[in-house]
Order: sequence, then structure tokens, then C-alpha cells
Amino acid sequence: MRLENIRNFSIIAHIDHGKSTLADRLLEITGTIEKRKMREQVLDMMELERERGITIKMQPVRLHYKDYLLNLIDTPGHIDFSYEVSRSLKAVEGVLLLVDATQGVQAQTLSVLNMARDLGLKIIPVINKIDLPVARVAETKQEIIELLDCQAEEIVTVSGKTGAGVAKLLEVIVEKIPAPEVNQALEGKKVRALVFDFEYSNHQGVIVYARVSDGTIKVGDELVFHAAGEKFKVLEVGNFCPQKMALASLGSGEIGYIVTGIKKPGQAKVGDTIENLVAPLPPFSGYEEPSPVVWASIYSENQNDLPLLRQALIRLKLSDAALSFEEEASTSLGRGFRCGFLGLLHLEIITERLKREFNLTLVIATPTISYEIVDEQTGEREFVYSPHVFPEDTKGKKIFEPWVAAKIIVPPDYAGNIIKLLNEHEAVLMATENFSVGRVVLSLELPLRELMRNFFDEIKSVSSGFASFSYLLIGDREADVARMDILVNEQIVPAFSRIVSRRKVDHEGQDVVERLKEILPRQLISIKIQAKSYGRIVAARSISAMRKDVTDYLYGGDITRKMKLREKQKKGKKKMQKLGNVNIPQDVFLKMINNSDN
Repeated sequence: MRLENIRNFSIIAHIDHGKSTLADRLLEITGTIEKRKMREQVLDMMELERERGITIKMQPVRLHYKDYLLNLIDTPGHIDFSYEVSRSLKAVEGVLLLVDATQGVQAQTLSVLNMARDLGLKIIPVINKIDLPVARVAETKQEIIELLDCQAEEIVTVSGKTGAGVAKLLEVIVEKIPAPEVNQALEGKKVRALVFDFEYSNHQGVIVYARVSDGTIKVGDELVFHAAGEKFKVLEVGNFCPQKMALASLGSGEIGYIVTGIKKPGQAKVGDTIENLVAPLPPFSGYEEPSPVVWASIYSENQNDLPLLRQALIRLKLSDAALSFEEEASTSLGRGFRCGFLGLLHLEIITERLKREFNLTLVIATPTISYEIVDEQTGEREFVYSPHVFPEDTKGKKIFEPWVAAKIIVPPDYAGNIIKLLNEHEAVLMATENFSVGRVVLSLELPLRELMRNFFDEIKSVSSGFASFSYLLIGDREADVARMDILVNEQIVPAFSRIVSRRKVDHEGQDVVERLKEILPRQLISIKIQAKSYGRIVAARSISAMRKDVTDYLYGGDITRKMKLREKQKKGKKKMQKLGNVNIPQDVFLKMINNSDN
């Protein structure tokens, strides 16, 4: 295929704006998949993706249209995978900015659009779902015109469901998106390719998805991952139609897969550069090591499944370098793994895959973030992500936590409710501006830990579902937080420890002890439940001892016999109370972790 006839593009959109459905119509109209073999969400290969209607793992596909070769990369829409999306955008020359006609431009659309702008990509605005009775095509067009500073005739209107307007969209793609620019002098000589995704095969090892920018890659070539330094011999190359199809070679400007044969975890990484072993070209800029921002402990409910859980995590890491884990032990839940994730959705996906693909029954601890603790005298730095090892006394120490910059797009009628909510979550409102007729944009900054306190759900609740939300990590700031321990009969229970905002210590303490009082079963001794922070008790509740009539089996006789039995019971309870041992059933830990009474 001649270079001038190649078009590489991606689709960017907010969740549920119809990206995968539009991709289905593109596959159908170009004849990439026979109509009798079509199904909904063809490019969403995972059962979890199809079930939830979201794209989790990006998927490239090659389309043939007239004399043109179109390489489409279907990318995830969630902010947790923004780095992967940014790398896939670097592999293309243009994007379709897809906007739902019933919802208009959403917050997450703005963040991905800024990535495309920064990379200098050609942006084609597309309005989807025009077939729906509630479609607001005219209003959505006006929003896009204001956002992109474009003309109304530049906006393509389509229906991913019926296929209306998709043929015209294909014409616009080949007309507006530029062909790849490559150095023809390097063709067949030096090689450079960008890794934008990868998967793992038991038989073939790591299979990388790459955009070849310079040279030609063919079977038998000896190449190396620049960042990892891992050498490999190419076992197979090919493209996606959408299933893998082997080719003789991948040339400059093409997108496809490369079978490496590597079976070690952590060697293939999104954003890395594949290059020659000798005198390689400079690597692509912008590579970053995936850095976990949310941590959670994962335990198998049956401790005999620990080896299986370990193998499952190793297997998932082969196809997801952003996942990190290390073994740990808990006195209450046994041995498990402390895992790092890109965000809450990433955590949810990994745990769901562990359950489905490896048939594991899991216990997931409450997710936390990482705190940096700096000693003001020595300057020593320590990273802590487990509440029970967070220092109780923070005098002479500075604590830093990650913050995010966020945008909320909402109708003006709900803006007041959201602003009240921001104060409860320690958010700082930076700016308020009109976005379009009937909607405003709230720009704010807040601690990352607040996102894990049902922030998104509360926004949806107070806005009746009309608000959209996106965020971006902006670095660490000094934190005003405290460690809060929960004591049961004056003994600290590490599994219940947590890190909370200092101004909310009293409120959080009351909530936790009240909850524990409700779910902890009564025992033969009285139980004292306390929340402690900074050396003081901030909340306390007690559970009275369970009463048992030890004289119930007696029928008549001298009263002194009953008195002796009661006195013996009293001494026994006093001894048990002195020991203070409380048996906390495992289901109590599970209910506290899951925040559920069921």
C-alpha cells in the first residue's frame, strides 16, 4: 500500500457516547466483517467490556475503503487510562471527536481533546445518535463550534446505530486526515516503532501493538525495547482485521502487531520504543513509567488459594504493566497482596478479572492512596500507603498527598448543590464559566483521597445525573491528615485503622464506632469500642455483655445453691473481662471493608 493512501486515526469520546457502536458501522460499511458475522461492540473483545458497555482495552483494526488503508485505534474513554490513550494518540495523525447529540460535550471529552490538540492531530468533529427523538443536534453543534472554533459545515452528523451519515464520514476521513510522514531514506534500514498496547499469549509470549514510524519490521529481525533494554527476535508480524492476520512485514506508517516470544513480566510497556540493536534512532519522547495512584489489599477468602492468587496476579501483569503488587500479611485476614492501580476503575476491572478468569473468591480492603512523609530535621522521605503504619505522632514531619485538577460540566440549576458538596470534600473552586446555553463549567482542585469517598456518586446524586466529571493528577501538596485507630477493649485492630482529614476526625470516628457497634455480635463480656487519634479518644460506644441464666436448669432446692452459681459466674466474667479478649468474626471485617450490612 502506498504511503499516501494510509490514514491512521482514533475515536475520542466520553463514556457511553457511542464510540464502539460507530466503530461497528465503520467495520460493516467497509466490508471488514461480513454482515452475517456482525455483533454489537465487535472491537470490545472482553466479556466485561461487552457486559458494561465500556471500552477497557484499546483495540486496533485495519479497514479497506476504496483505494485507502484506514488504521483505527478504538481507545478507552475512562480517565484511569489517560496515559494509554495519550500514547495511542501519538500513533495516529487524526481523531474523530465524537459527541452524543442527547448529552452534548462532556467533561471527559475536554481532557482527551486537549491531548489531541497538544499532539497537533487533525480533529474531525462528529455528532452521534442523531436518530434519537431527544437528540439536540443544533445545540450540540453550537457547543462544538464554540469549543473548536470551527464552522458548522465541518461537523459530520451520524447515527452509529442506523449507519446514517457514516459513508460521508469515511469520505471526510480520507480527505481531512493527512497521510503518515516518514523518512524514506530509512526504509529497510533502521527501525523505530512506538508501543501503544500489548497482550500476552501462553504460546507466543508478549505480543506488542505498535506503530512503525521508520524502517520495516519483518520476521527474524533482532530488535530491543529501549526502556526495558530487553532484546528479542521477531517471530511474527501482522495486522488486525479485526482478528490477527500475519503479514510478511510492517512498513513505515503502518499499525500492527509484533510477536516477541518474551515470557517475562514487565518487559513490554506502553509508550516504549522498539528499535535496532546497533546504532538505534532516538526513542520517542513522552515515555513514562506507569505509576499507581490507588492501593488496595487483596486476600483470597480461602487461604489455600493464595498460590493461585499469586499466579493470577503474575499472569495479569504480563498484559498490564501498570499493575503492581507485593505480598503482605494481616492478623485478621491472613496472607494476601498489596496491589497498586491507576485508579478506582482499574482496581474494579482487575478484581473482576481475578474472580471471573481465575475463579477466585476475594476480599478487597478499602482502597487508599500513597502519602509522602518528610522529616523536617533530617529531610528523610518515606512513602506510606497502609494506614496501620502511618505515624501516630506527626510532630516534626510534613505529610504530602496527591491532588487532582477537575472539571464538572453541569446545568446552572444544579451548580449551587455541587458547590456545597465541594466544601464537604475539601475541594477548592478555581473558576466558574459558562460553557454553552444551559451549562456551566466548574474548575476545581481537591485531594485524590476525596475521590474515594463516593465523590463521583454524590455529584451524580445532587445533579440528578446531569453532571459530568473528569480529573487529572497535578502533583503532591501538603496534607492535614491524621491516623485514626479503632480500639476494641483497648486493643488496636490494624484492619480498621484509617487516614482521615484532621478536621473530620470526630465525625469519622463517630461513624466508625457506631457502625462497628451495630455489626459486632454480643459476647460474654462487655465490649468497649473507641476511635483514637492524636492520643485522644474521639468517639466511644459499648456493647453490654450477653446475659445467661446459669440457674435455669435448677428445679427448687435451697436458694444458696443458686447464689453460689451466680457468684461463680460473676467471678468468671470478671476474669474474662480482665483478659479483655474479644473474638471478632471474619464477616465483621468484610462488612467494615465493603461498607455493607449484608
